[in-house]
Amino acid sequence: MRSTGSDATPEQLRAGTSAADAAAWLRGEIRRVREPLLRATLLSGLLALALVAQAWLLSGILAAALFAHEPPARLWPQWLGLLLLAVLRFGLNVAARHTAFGAAQRLTGSLRARLLRGAQGLGPYGLRAQASGDLITRLVDGMDAVLAYLARYLPQLGNAVLVPLLLAIFVFPADWVSGLILLATAPLIPLFMVLVGRAAGGASERRYAQLTRLGAVFIEALGGLVTLRQLGAAERFARRLDGESEQYRALTMQVLRVAFLSALVLEFFATVSIALVAVLIGFRLLWGDMHFRAGLFVLLLAPEFYLPLRALGGLRHTRMDAVAAAQHLSALDAAPSADRRSLASLVPPPAPREVPPEIRLEHVGYAHAGRGAGLRDCSLVLHARRVTALVGATGAGKSTLLNLLLGFAAPDSGRICVDGRDLAALDPAQWRAGVAWVPQQAHVFEGTVRDNLLLAAPHADAAALRRAADASGLTAVLARHARGWETPLGERGSGLSGGELQRLTLARALLREEARVWLLDEPTAHLDAASARTVETVIRAAAATRTVVLVAHRLSAVRSADWVAVLHHGRLIEQGTPLELAEAGGAYAALLEAEQS
Repeated sequence: MRSTGSDATPEQLRAGTSAADAAAWLRGEIRRVREPLLRATLLSGLLALALVAQAWLLSGILAAALFAHEPPARLWPQWLGLLLLAVLRFGLNVAARHTAFGAAQRLTGSLRARLLRGAQGLGPYGLRAQASGDLITRLVDGMDAVLAYLARYLPQLGNAVLVPLLLAIFVFPADWVSGLILLATAPLIPLFMVLVGRAAGGASERRYAQLTRLGAVFIEALGGLVTLRQLGAAERFARRLDGESEQYRALTMQVLRVAFLSALVLEFFATVSIALVAVLIGFRLLWGDMHFRAGLFVLLLAPEFYLPLRALGGLRHTRMDAVAAAQHLSALDAAPSADRRSLASLVPPPAPREVPPEIRLEHVGYAHAGRGAGLRDCSLVLHARRVTALVGATGAGKSTLLNLLLGFAAPDSGRICVDGRDLAALDPAQWRAGVAWVPQQAHVFEGTVRDNLLLAAPHADAAALRRAADASGLTAVLARHARGWETPLGERGSGLSGGELQRLTLARALLREEARVWLLDEPTAHLDAASARTVETVIRAAAATRTVVLVAHRLSAVRSADWVAVLHHGRLIEQGTPLELAEAGGAYAALLEAEQS
């Protein structure tokens, strides 16, 4: 069965999960840092107690100086106490922030590494629906949003619950009327935050979705900048980028408008509540119903009572950004991976590498998400030491079969056996170490020709490089370039033609001398007739010690194959030697006749 624990589709990978699922995913991640966040909240509680002590000392100093006419020199113990409490508050504040930020940084670091491993585990096949710019935005900007949520919003949420309760405990004995006012008005702030959050949540989701689109467009433009300039389409793409940027700016301003409005209303509620407390205390002091020290003590604590709630309201957008980012991160975390297998379930290695394996497909079926079946009840034996060619029209299932053999996807039904062992039970890294893959469009990285060849065999010496270059025809290519092996290549192979890149890809396969399986997807697609015959000779020689599977769209490329399998709409409809199939007058003969005509 296909992988692992989740049924996320490519469409869900692009669109993300629901807000409820994202919040649940965030809660699961928060459990990993619950203890340090609780410690940060407790430190904030101690900070509040130090604040209470400061307010009590300050109110006592002013009462003694104004009403008892105490000289300042006799109040030095109180002044010293204020100074020590200020130092203590600074230390507690630094410790609380360091504890929360350190825990958040460790969690996001491990989470980013986990998501990156998950993305790598999807392989090229699993990431076919995922734009690279979108993925980069998720792992960079999305993780930054989660970091801010963990390091700032969650500690402030704990403060907003604990600190007002602690302050109320000390306010009530000093003035129960003010305590009632504080407790009665405090719920108005979180109530308004909830109401605003419902209106702003959708705006944050749209803003983050636009950010991922903008990242995807930018990376796409950056990667194809040379091509765009050559085709004269750079200005048109720049206008598209400007349009995406303007839409992101508009959505950002929409979120900021809601944030500023909510901050204004929260400040209004807090200010009116503090003013109400101050007015009542002022009248009662005037009437002589209250002691000056108690009144001043309450007035000093009233702004601090609302401060955590106001700060939490100011960070409301941080939570919305994190939930919006989590919708995409959780989809990536839930995406199935063909590599997520239990190490305990892996069987011992297959036969020694000197012996090419026999690969057997037994009633294999695979369906593309949203695109129908790729293979249907396919049974085929890929014998060792011979070239098996897969032919058929576009969409017949040839590339799907190669991706299943590479382990980039797992069959929905049936199984693939390597020398009698189920491929699903083999260590994917070990299996791929013995496979050489030549895709239609191999990726070339920025660097020299030598650097790109050494990707296949980092420890290959100069003699091995020369042998691979001679056999693949790359030596003739290098002779046409003044810098030879040090010829610089741009990203995606700019600097070489399609046929020259095909030779480079074939040379990579030849360098992997330990690979006993060759999977070739149209290795002669960009070559002229003479070069194609040279490559066919190389493939025939490689088949003497390997199991070779060759996908061919041009039937002229399979004339030297030992066995041909014809696929049609995911089904194996015909197989045999090229000569037998050509004389049988079946599907292969019809394809051959159509190509010749």
